[in-house]
Formats: sequence, structure tokens, C-alpha cells
Amino acid sequence: MTRIEQIRYLNKILLDEMPEFKEKAELYGQDIVSQRRLLRSLMNLRMPEPLSRDFLKVQDELLGEEREEKGIVDPDDLPTIGDQNIALWQGDITRLSAGAIVNAANSALLGCFVPCHGCIDNAIHSAAGLQLRDECEKIMRRQGFEEPAGQAKITKGYNLPAEYVIHTVGPIVQTEPTEKDREVLISCYRSCLELAVSKKLRSIAFCCISTGVFQYPSRQAAQAAIDTVRDFLKRDKSGIRVVFDVFTDSDRELYEELLA
Repeated sequence: MTRIEQIRYLNKILLDEMPEFKEKAELYGQDIVSQRRLLRSLMNLRMPEPLSRDFLKVQDELLGEEREEKGIVDPDDLPTIGDQNIALWQGDITRLSAGAIVNAANSALLGCFVPCHGCIDNAIHSAAGLQLRDECEKIMRRQGFEEPAGQAKITKGYNLPAEYVIHTVGPIVQTEPTEKDREVLISCYRSCLELAVSKKLRSIAFCCISTGVFQYPSRQAAQAAIDTVRDFLKRDKSGIRVVFDVFTDSDRELYEELLA
């Protein structure tokens, strides 16, 4: 199949599953960019349900091709900062071939259902494929209650270059973060690190937990993240490599300052 054939094939299957979106789908252009945006939207909207082998085969081919085109970044190639095994990288976290990348999830732990939303949760689920939402749903069904803030769960990476995804729910800040908020944020980083080490992973890449729609102030969040990671690495003997992944210039400058 050509790229546009793959996309149209997947869109047809999803629209057959979700006919309530067919009318809106007609508003999208027939060019490859518009149809790819429609596919991401439908994948975002789809509830976790069994997936056909045919769908998964074509989806995985498409996402695999896109993964290679974006380019894969090996955390081992990134320069360390200071005397600890810490690196800073600005870019798309879904390009990192880390042992695990960290997803700033919500308490439902099923990914973002808002079509093409700009959050990290949406980006990771969109690049991994629909299998990720399925595995998350099984975890939550077994658990029987929403994911508490400050803990961590691990899933496969599927079509990501990372082997695993570690999902953690950060604190939601209304005005200024409280001491309790800070403790929960620290627990997010520590829980992810402990889980990665228990799995004997060679590296872990953190996004900026809670600083997006959860509104934790960037500087305070970065300081808590760096302090927690440094303290953990002082005591840990596994040799795990930690990457702080940032997306904006302002966050890169902030982390450069605080890590210096």
C-alpha cells in the first residue's frame, strides 16, 4: 500500500466502527495531510476495544515508517551534564529510544481523547498506536479505581522507539503549589525511577510532569525534578541514564540554568 492508501484504509475501518463521526469526516480534505489528521483524530476518539489483526498490521506499518522518518535519537549519544548520568534534550520525546519514556497521564490512564490535542499524553498514544490504550485499559480494569497521583505504571512502547512507557499522574495546581503538591510531584519522579530500575532499564526520559494543563509553575517543577533525580542517582548503583526532555526554548534555558 502507498501511504495514502494505508491512511484511507485505517480511516474506513475506524469510521465503520464509529459511524457517528462520518459526517464530520466528510469535512476533511482528501489530501494526505488532512486524511492523516483525520486518522489521528479517530484514533484519539476510539474507546479501547479489541483490534483486528488487519488493522494492526497496517497501523504498525504506517507508524513504523513515520517513526523512521522522524528520526530516532539514542539517549547514549546525548552529552551528560555535570558528573552524574544526566542529559538534557530538546525535542519530541517519541523519538527517543530510551528504555522508557515518561508520560504525564491523567487519572483515567487511557490517554487523551481530545482529537489532535497538543499534550504529551496525546502525542505518546498517537505515536505508539491503539495497542497502548488497550493495555492501559486492562491495567485500570484490574485496578478498579482511578490512578492516584504520584505513582507509576509501566506498559510496552509498541510503535515507539522506546521499549516501555511509564505513566504517572502529577499534581493539579489551582494557584500556587502547596507542600503537598511538591511531595506528589517528587513522588512521580521517584516512582518512575524506581520502576525503571526494577525493570533493569538502561535509560529513562522524563517530560516536564504537571507543567502543562496541570499548571505547575515551570521553575518550581524543574527544580523539584532535578533535585529528586540527583538525590536518586547518588544512592542508586544501577547506572541508569536520565534524560530531561523539554520541548520549548524557555524550558531548555531553564533546565540549562538549574543543571549548571
